[in-house]
Amino acid sequence: MTRLRLFVLALLTLGLLGGCGTTPPAASGDALTFVVVRHAEKATNDPEDPDLSELGRARAQRLAQALATAPVVAVYATEYKRTRQTGQPTADAHRVAIRPYYAKGPAAEVAAQLKAAHQRGTVLVVGHSNTVPDIVSALSGQLADPMPDSEYDRLTRIHMAADGTARVEIGRY
Repeated sequence: MTRLRLFVLALLTLGLLGGCGTTPPAASGDALTFVVVRHAEKATNDPEDPDLSELGRARAQRLAQALATAPVVAVYATEYKRTRQTGQPTADAHRVAIRPYYAKGPAAEVAAQLKAAHQRGTVLVVGHSNTVPDIVSALSGQLADPMPDSEYDRLTRIHMAADGTARVEIGRY
């Protein structure tokens, strides 16, 4: 009788422990995450459309490392070299092409297009200090803090729930 009780107890314990390691269904949470960043540090080689500096290229690599385990399904960048160069290491690592969006396009339109185009995965959006806060606000429905021209390391994650609500996390990379 004791062996039977131990066997049943072991089965119950395994069943309970097995439930602890499961991931909730995608419908209940983060099926879609937007990651919005400003381009990395720029060089001074061209006043109109500069490349990234050495420091900027290193930061772009850190961004790719920060997103290495994320299920990146798309990378968006404006028409400027510095945004494309910031997103390129992540795009390369996840074998996706960089998709362009117009830097001066209204943030609400950009956000609507991003939401319509994606339902699952992680979407990286690379913008500028004067556009990132508006894009974050439009995607999340929450007012984002302004971004000073000297800030290059803010990484905003917008986790979209199935019901359309957003949870915003701000970090550094």
